[in-house]
Amino acid sequence: MDRPLKISEITTLVKDLLEQAFGQVTLEGEISNFRPSGAGHCYFTLKDESSAISAVMFRGRARSLSFEPQDGQLVHATGSLSVYAARGTYQIIVESMEPAGSGDILRLLEERKNRLAAEGLFDESRKRPLPAFPSRIAVITSPTGAAVRDILQVLRRRNPLIGIVVLPAPVQGAEAPPVLVRQLETANRHNLADIIIIGRGGGSLEDLLPFSDEAVVRAVAASAIPVISAVGHETDWSLCDFAADVRAPTPSAAAELASPLRDEWVYRITSARDTLEEAVSSRLGTIRLMLSRFDRDSLELRMRRIEQPLLLRLDDAKEALLAHMRDRTRELRHHIALATEQIRGANPSEILKRGYSVVRDAETGAVVRNATDTMPGRRLVIQPETGTISARVEECINEKI
Repeated sequence: MDRPLKISEITTLVKDLLEQAFGQVTLEGEISNFRPSGAGHCYFTLKDESSAISAVMFRGRARSLSFEPQDGQLVHATGSLSVYAARGTYQIIVESMEPAGSGDILRLLEERKNRLAAEGLFDESRKRPLPAFPSRIAVITSPTGAAVRDILQVLRRRNPLIGIVVLPAPVQGAEAPPVLVRQLETANRHNLADIIIIGRGGGSLEDLLPFSDEAVVRAVAASAIPVISAVGHETDWSLCDFAADVRAPTPSAAAELASPLRDEWVYRITSARDTLEEAVSSRLGTIRLMLSRFDRDSLELRMRRIEQPLLLRLDDAKEALLAHMRDRTRELRHHIALATEQIRGANPSEILKRGYSVVRDAETGAVVRNATDTMPGRRLVIQPETGTISARVEECINEKI
């Protein structure tokens, strides 16, 4: 050839040779990175242990599928080989496809999942709640991937006061699992955070395999710090999801789960503070009202209210006692007066004052009470109130007056 070939020319030659050399072929391979488009076409990769080929199944053919293709599924795909000129890659245009049994990756993951679950690594009783107010969050992911940018953006938006520690690690390939394990151990050994987010953005099933590695799953389960697994998109999954304390559908969702919204908590704290202040103020008002009853004037008034009935009872009792004493004194005075009169009436001097005299026998001194107590010729001594009279009996007449 006397001139250099254009890329499009060599691509066209390769395309013609490939399509002429191969007619319709049937390939057995494992579906990977299955991506249905909005137009209804299906784009995916078919792979085996050592090789892979791009595949496309257009909408008209995709409608005839009797199953829903999934990553890791082993299939028989029948179609023709072609070259995609825009990228210079060859592909198979699939006309029909049927399942050929479970893929090796899914079979491996299912066996590993069952074995670890039997050990109790996925038990709900082992899972811990996330701290309500973390001061620092550790993120184990690729430092250059979209996942870390999404996580940082969400955390800064929701609560910029939370510290962030990024522990870089590859997130796919054979070198990823040991680094992920080491970063998990580092975060726990140095107590770098209150919550760990481990994950990556979406990808094919084999891209996510490091997060189903047994050593990584065991390190997640053994972490003393609560772990959020955020691997892939919502439909993706890994064994870390089952071992972690919380599974987030995306890295952004993990950041939201880990970080309390500052404005929301400020509002809740402010509301709680206002409620507390109102309660304290109300309580203090009640206490002040109660204490106001114990000031000097109130105490004096209450004392008077207690004292006055007692004083009235005392006054009533005193008046009753005085009245009783007066009545008793009057009664006693009356009795004394009567007794005095009686005594006075019995006093001989009083009797003598009324004109009576005491007659005695002059010789014997005996009181002459009756006429028979003397006889004519006896000498008598008569004692009136005043003085003494001597007399002689001339006659005795024994008759009552």
